[in-house]
Amino acid sequence: MMGQYSEKKIGVILAGCGVYDGAEIHEAVLTLLHLDQTGAQVSCFAPNIAQHHVVNHINGQEIVSETRNVLTEAARIARGNIKNLSDIDTQSLDGIIFPGGFGAAKNLSSYAIYGDNFSVNEQIENIIKTMHSEKKPIGFICITPVIAAKVLGNYHPSLTIGSDEGTAKTIEALGGKHIIHQVEDIEVDPVNKIVSTPAYMIDTNISKVSKGIEKLVLKVLELIQ
Repeated sequence: MMGQYSEKKIGVILAGCGVYDGAEIHEAVLTLLHLDQTGAQVSCFAPNIAQHHVVNHINGQEIVSETRNVLTEAARIARGNIKNLSDIDTQSLDGIIFPGGFGAAKNLSSYAIYGDNFSVNEQIENIIKTMHSEKKPIGFICITPVIAAKVLGNYHPSLTIGSDEGTAKTIEALGGKHIIHQVEDIEVDPVNKIVSTPAYMIDTNISKVSKGIEKLVLKVLELIQ
């Protein structure tokens, strides 16, 4: 597998660092690992914005006295090799992947705060629309398929977040088609070139999450024209 996709360029969009207020670290690292195993060229990006809030990951409580920056925090996962999302050049990318975590629902969008009435970060929305219009594949992991439904609902993408009824209803209300899947599985929408996998939307372990993300990475690469 190594080197098979060495000419392909994939962007990975991070939402901070940490499951409760940023990118889900396991999902982000597994995405980077499986991309690296294919030989693909990877670029990490994150918006240079303030986090919605900061959460103590031991007890799940908000730390009201702290503020953090999404780009600065995401740089922890990327070992500093990350770019401001405003500098992204979609023309130079063959595909993009969004790992999950509450940061996707708090920083990249406001789904965790406003539910069905949420909005999506303008930069994120524009990138998704541009990649979709250019017929380049997009991977959505964990909670991020709800962002796909919000931005691309008019195209009725088929998506999965596993089997969570509440989020599935939101996806369908926005125009998407939700398909129930297990954690190791992926949903592939070949028309819209969208791939999704439940990951930690299902109460599971890292080895099962890894299997789903590996399938998603490979399918995103396969869908590149």
